[in-house]
Order: sequence, then C-alpha cells, then structure tokens
Amino acid sequence: GAIGWARKHLFNGPLNTLATLILAWLAYTLLVPVLDWVFVSADWSGTTREDCSSGGACWVFIGQRLDQFLYGFYPSEQTWRLNLSFFLLLALILWLAIPRLPRKGLGALLTLVVYPVVALILLTGGSFLGMNTGLEPVDTHLWGGLSLTLVLAVVGIVASLPIGILLALGRQSDMPIVKSLSVFYIEVWRGVPLITVLFMASVMLPLFFPEGMSFDKLLRALIGITMFQSAYMAEVVRGGLQAIGRGQYEAADALGLGYWQKMILIVLPQALKLMIPGVVNTFIALFKDTSLVLIIGLFDLLAIVQAATNDPKWIGYATEGYVFVAFVFWLFCFSMSRYSQHLEKRLQTGHGNR
Repeated sequence: GAIGWARKHLFNGPLNTLATLILAWLAYTLLVPVLDWVFVSADWSGTTREDCSSGGACWVFIGQRLDQFLYGFYPSEQTWRLNLSFFLLLALILWLAIPRLPRKGLGALLTLVVYPVVALILLTGGSFLGMNTGLEPVDTHLWGGLSLTLVLAVVGIVASLPIGILLALGRQSDMPIVKSLSVFYIEVWRGVPLITVLFMASVMLPLFFPEGMSFDKLLRALIGITMFQSAYMAEVVRGGLQAIGRGQYEAADALGLGYWQKMILIVLPQALKLMIPGVVNTFIALFKDTSLVLIIGLFDLLAIVQAATNDPKWIGYATEGYVFVAFVFWLFCFSMSRYSQHLEKRLQTGHGNR
C-alpha cells in the first residue's frame, strides 16, 4: 500500500530519508504561502480595486480586463469573427490529431489551403480580391492580445516548416549553387537575433520599397518571423535526414525512384518521425518569441498586459497580470509538448523495440 511505497521510494535509506524531509520542508514553506495567495486568500469577484481587500491575489483585475487580454483593441461587436476563426482552426486540428477520424488528406488540404483564406477574410473584413465580403474592415493595428499571439505563432509555424524542409533538402543537395545558397541563407539568419530581424522588417525594409508602396506592419513581422524560424527548422530537418541510413537511399535508387519520389515517399516520412521532438521544441520557442513583437509596436498578450498594469486604476497588480500571462503560455506550450509525446508513442519513434 501507500506505506510500503513510501518506505521503498522515500525512506529506503538515511540519505533518501534526509532528502525527502528537506524537500517536504521546502515544499511546505514555499508552496503553502503561494497556494494561499493564489487560491485561498484571493479575490475572485468585483469590479474595482476596492474589491481586493483580502491580501491575496486580485483576480478581479484579470476578470475586468479579460476581453482586452484576449482580443486587444478589436471592436467588441466583431469579436465573434475571432472566435469563429479560432474555433475552425481547433476543429481542423482535432480532425488531424484524432486517429479515428477519416480522410486526413482532405483535412490537411482544408487546413493548409482553404483555412488561411477563410481566416484572412474573417479577421480583416472589407473587400477580398475585389469582392465585398460584407464584413466591417478592421485594421491590423487594432489586433492584439492572445489573438495576435496565436496569429503570429500559427502563421510562423505553418509557413516555416515547408520552407525549412526545402532549405534542408537544398543544403543536402549535390547541386553546388543550390547548396551554397541554402547554406548562406541558413547561417545568416541563424546568426542574427530575432529582435534585430523584427526591427529591420519594421524600420529598414520599407526604405527599400518603391515610393508610394507600403506593407502592413503585421505582415512585415510575419515575414521576418517566418524567414528567421525557417532557418532553425532547416537544421532540425537536416538532423532528421542525416539519421536515415544510406541503405534507404540506395533501396529507393534501386527501385528507380526519382529524387522527389525518393524524398516524399521514402526519406522524409522516416525523417519527420525522428525529428518530432526537435520540431516541437522549435515550435514552442517560436510561440514564446512572439512576445518580442512589442519592439515594433504590436501589442501581443504580454505587451497588452504590461500596458494594463500601468492603468492608474490597477497600479500595484502587475504580479497577477504576469502570472496570468505565464499560465497562458505554459498551457499552450505544455499542450504542444504532451501532444508531441503522444505522437512519438503512436508512431513508435523511439525504435526501442528493434
């Protein structure tokens, strides 16, 4: 029972017993006050700072500013468009993630081709390709909060993976020009901090445009993030390609397969299985790096929480804001990590039973 398990794992020797007692004391002295501040003594209901009088966390601040944290400055009567776009994305992800659901090819086509167009129409409104969508136009400078963070992360993840695969194949190519260009691109972008890329995309890039031509600030940030992240993704993919034995290439050549047939049908499926941890790790890093867009004036979740803590009505409650941001980032990153572990087990990536 529980006593036997504790004797075997926690108190099975002098050193183990001492370590258990020390860790239990640290957990009591550190966790109990934190849990009391977060849950027991916290204020959960109210409308003003006067309702926070218990001495614990003031979650009233989060509740009163939750819409702004989620949607930024997006018009409140139009937030249903944001909700619908992210609901559609979640439905497509579940379609691809749940093994029992059929027709994964159609789901992938809708996710990669159809959904981006639908989401663009929903989020921006106005006219699209000369046709009136019937939706009120919303400028991108009104986007913000968690919705902007998700837009940056999703676009960066979806766009950087195929570009990274092409760059990795180019670096492995036998064509000198293609290989040199791929190596140059990867090494240059990996040697520059993302914050510098964002600054260049926002401030310096417009200087090279013809007079009268301008790109949206959010679009420039998305291009910079995608180009930067694709260089890191290329190295992850290259590691997966190098893990495939030469026998796989030779077998594909013996079957008379062309280069792209060999890569798409034989090599890449095996390499993608091997590089799942590295790919997900890169995705998680990208999701956290979206907070750097503050440098170019875009208000993601972290930036908009920082702005809210400077409101005279809520000065002194910055800790609650940062705890909320940390929890949201942890929730998304932990979900990606757990799904990658599930995917590894389902695809038997570990090769431990061979």
